[in-house]
Parts: sequence; C-alpha cells; structure tokens
Amino acid sequence: MAKRKIIEIDRDKCDGCGLCTDACAEGALGLDEENKAVLLKEIYCDGLGACLDVCPTDALKIIERESDDYDPQKTYSHVLETQGSKAALQVHGASPGCETTMSEQKHFPSGCPGSMSRSINRDNDFSQQATGSAASELSQWPIQLHLVSPFAPYFKNSDLLIAADCTAFSLGSFHQDLLKGKKLIIACPKLDDTSNYVQKLAEIIKQNNLRSLTIAIMSVPCCSGLRLMVEEAVSVSGINLTIKTIVVGIDGNVQSAASL
Repeated sequence: MAKRKIIEIDRDKCDGCGLCTDACAEGALGLDEENKAVLLKEIYCDGLGACLDVCPTDALKIIERESDDYDPQKTYSHVLETQGSKAALQVHGASPGCETTMSEQKHFPSGCPGSMSRSINRDNDFSQQATGSAASELSQWPIQLHLVSPFAPYFKNSDLLIAADCTAFSLGSFHQDLLKGKKLIIACPKLDDTSNYVQKLAEIIKQNNLRSLTIAIMSVPCCSGLRLMVEEAVSVSGINLTIKTIVVGIDGNVQSAASL
C-alpha cells in the first residue's frame, strides 16, 4: 500500500443530492442508509476528481493518503455488473473484455470517456472562408512542463497560461483567444509522468510574481486532474493567486470560464 490521490467526503457538508454518484464513471461513490455519499471501495476511485465539479456543497476533495491502488479491471467488472456494458466502457484505464460486442469495441476503443471515438460536424463553407496563415502568439520556448525552468526570465511578472495538450488542437482560436499576451506551459494529466508537477508549478509560482494564472482544460473527466494539480501548486506556493479556469469542449467551443 502506497500514498496516492483519492477522494475524501465531508459527511457534514453532504446533502445527499447524488450528483457525484452519476458523475463518477467508475462507480466508486454511492449513498448510504443516511443518504450520505460514501466511497464504496478504494480500488474503484482513480483519484482524478471528475466528481468534484458537480458537488453543490463542496463536500468532496482529492487528498493524498495511503490506499490500495486503483484497479481498472475490477472497476470495469463492478460497473459492468451494476450499470451495464455501455457504462463499463467509460471506466478510466480499463480494457473491455469479452463482455463487449465487436460493434461496441469499434466505437469505444478505450475505457476512458476522454478517448471515446466520435465525429464532429463542421460547417465546411465557413471553414473555407479563412485565407492565409494566422499569426502565432507563442513568445517563448520550451513550453512542455517537464522542460521549462522555474527560473526562466520570461516567466517574471507574466500572465501565465497552463494548458492541457489537446486544447490547442480543439479550440481553433487558441492563439488569439487564450495565448495572446501570455506565457505558456502545456501538460497532460493522463499521459505525462506527473510525479513532480505540483512541486515544479509551485516553484514557478513562487519565483515569478505572476500577474495572472489561467488554466485551459478539456471537458473530458481525466483533464480535471490538471486543474487539481495547479490548485494544489498554488496552495503549496503560499502565494495568493486567483486561478481562471477555461473548459473547452471536444467540439472546439468554450463551455465555461470561471475564476477560483
């Protein structure tokens, strides 16, 4: 048993609305006899916190403590038994077994809902109206979190944008609407080795007297992990800094923007 990120529930704040149980694709949360949210099994919680955004009473948070590891295959079996095959195909990190049909596997090649195959309809006539090359607003290099230095001079007194990798490909106006006038760091909370990300971000925040901090993430559940890491980094840094969060849908539209 090792330390890892996992959900914690404040029973005093929980009002029993049940929204978190619907938001958790892994079926890790349920309601007990007192109509309070409970963690059914630790191995069902992936620690990404997709349930946090739906809780109206702020009763949920992600903490780091000793716990059994998240088990995607047992979680898949749990969701398959309790919610059916379509719900099981959304389990983070699971590999669908023989319970899924070939048709289902064709349309849902990965257990993670963020990897679900889907088509996006575009207005081709509108797209073809644009001519010429749009100017890049990128003003520094490198940009990947593993590669940037907390002491790079361009971070000093800057407006910093921390963006999930996929946002720049999904939002057509990324450079003009999000990046213009900002310094950039990109990261993926699912595919990167994020073991030192909180500490590195905290150091960047401490060293550079940032004017503003914006996060851009995708609407898929796993992407909320980047927001959680940035929030933790701000807390660790000890700097009083407001975080603006922008959520981009897979259709390329900005779904929400909020300051924390």
